[in-house]
Amino acid sequence: EDFYSAKISDFGLAKLLLTNQSRTSTGIRGKKGYVAPEWFRNTPVTMMVDVYSYGVLILEIVSCQKSVKEFGTGDEYGEIFTDLAWDCYQEGRLEVFVENDLEALDDYKKLRIFVMVGLWCIQENPSLRPTMKKVIPMLDGVIEVPEPPCPFPLSVTSG
Repeated sequence: EDFYSAKISDFGLAKLLLTNQSRTSTGIRGKKGYVAPEWFRNTPVTMMVDVYSYGVLILEIVSCQKSVKEFGTGDEYGEIFTDLAWDCYQEGRLEVFVENDLEALDDYKKLRIFVMVGLWCIQENPSLRPTMKKVIPMLDGVIEVPEPPCPFPLSVTSG
């Protein structure tokens, strides 16, 4: 009965914060592929790191792909997944992101909304990420989802 039943569990930061606390300094917590960029910078970590992780999870569910894949050698590669999501969205080629999954493509409008919400959640700048109170109505179609900007403008280097 539990076959194909998604279970979303705590990513860990919320339990580190007291009710009146909104920022914390702590060692990196999280699983590869879900860790928000601010963990790697000398910037305060807020509950928005969980929004980032949730965004990666949305994109994984939509695409039926893992954010971190392994080569046959056991070596891992990541980062590429979020780039792929952005590139496919920006180019209007979500069929590439979902690997031509007909079930996902059957409701292209909903697919596009889910990807857009995922892209908002993985914004490199935490202040651009929506709160979870806003994410849920966005996913439910209750509020309109604006066009997301490039999630990682700070990481793009001109060469």
